[in-house]
Amino acid sequence: MRTLTRRRLLTTAASAASAASAASAAGLTAVPVRAADRTHAGADDVVAALRALPGLRVIEERPGAEPGYRFFVLGLRQPVDHNDPGAGTFEQRLTLLHTAADRPTVLFSTGYEVPLMPRRTEPAVLLGGNQLGVEHRFFGTSRPAALDLTHLTIRQAAADHHRVVRLFRLLYPGGWISTGGSKGGMASVYHRRFHPHDVDGTVAYSAPNNIDDREDSAYIRFLEHVGTAAARDALKTAQRQMLLRRTHLVARYEAWAAATHDTFRIIGSADKALEIAVLRVPFMFWQNHTTADAPAIPGPDASTDVLYAWLEETAALPVYADSTARNYIPYWYQLGTEMGYLSVPADHLDGLLQYPDGIEPRSFVPRDVPMHFDAEAMPDIDRWVRRRASRLLFVNGTQDPSVAEPFRPGPRDARVLWVPGGNHHVSISGLSPADRAEAVTALRRWATGSG
Repeated sequence: MRTLTRRRLLTTAASAASAASAASAAGLTAVPVRAADRTHAGADDVVAALRALPGLRVIEERPGAEPGYRFFVLGLRQPVDHNDPGAGTFEQRLTLLHTAADRPTVLFSTGYEVPLMPRRTEPAVLLGGNQLGVEHRFFGTSRPAALDLTHLTIRQAAADHHRVVRLFRLLYPGGWISTGGSKGGMASVYHRRFHPHDVDGTVAYSAPNNIDDREDSAYIRFLEHVGTAAARDALKTAQRQMLLRRTHLVARYEAWAAATHDTFRIIGSADKALEIAVLRVPFMFWQNHTTADAPAIPGPDASTDVLYAWLEETAALPVYADSTARNYIPYWYQLGTEMGYLSVPADHLDGLLQYPDGIEPRSFVPRDVPMHFDAEAMPDIDRWVRRRASRLLFVNGTQDPSVAEPFRPGPRDARVLWVPGGNHHVSISGLSPADRAEAVTALRRWATGSG
């Protein structure tokens, strides 16, 4: 691959005996929740029911949830290493939108920090269900005191999700659907790879697939053909102008950093950070915009001020400075050790580039953090999706470079649906009427166990 950015976001209660059995299977010591607690879990004693779950802390209840919902911020004690109990623990941040114990539950994988706002995902809206948001391990506040990134693997994260599901099934025994967008969608797929029966179905939005990190031709081809020729040429012209005027743009960048008390120690310099941002312009443009936005691309006669402002908006210049970049060291570490990153067209920039490997994940991770790439991790995921995955729905945009290399599931009740003209921010509602009906039918069938 080499891809992505940040982005987003029914039955009756089981018996106490089966709840204890589920907790045991998850490696937890269950505190049985009485049937009366489950019956009234949608009323005032939902807090008591949550507090009865082993290892779970109710941090706070926040206002702002839609009518019929309550919104909680939670913390779950998780092993740093699921294979070594002696490696310590950390508290993983969760959020819960609770409506009723007998409604379906949506497991929302963010892939990054979890947003502390009561916003339902599309599957939760479509199902009228509960929603459990999971902050990815080692992002946001979900970090051990001594951060060892060697434990930041897709398998360890999948084990986190596994424990979350097994624990919360004590309260929500009905249908479960997992979902996420971009890196969160990838996390949902990886969870299913290692724990395929934890949930009853998965909806992954804009989820990239990288089979061989050494082979990035799909991304190059996509970026050389997406949109219109005029829009692609305008982006290339803007990139060249930025690098031709790099001295002035870097001075602006450095002045901004000085004014905000920021630095570029992780990447190395404002000059290198600017070049990386310029290289990523086409990818970032098509990920977040469409051909309709092409007229706003600065032309060759645009002022340096206009060029800088457009670059800042398009490529998110603050992301490369230390105050933000340090929060995403785990992200780039994952790309550089298992998930890989993308290549972008650069022939039109010959003679203007000074950092040939600047766009690699290594640029965003401090040099004292070792990185060793596992070339087998993504092929393993891809094989599982092709050969064994079931009840998987991928929703992609036809103009999203992130999914230039998409997942291609086999015939076992799985599908890929495309939003015409869609970028990285797609939804089931953006599908064609026929595809939308197919997606909603599958989602509800999975959540209710009706076939």
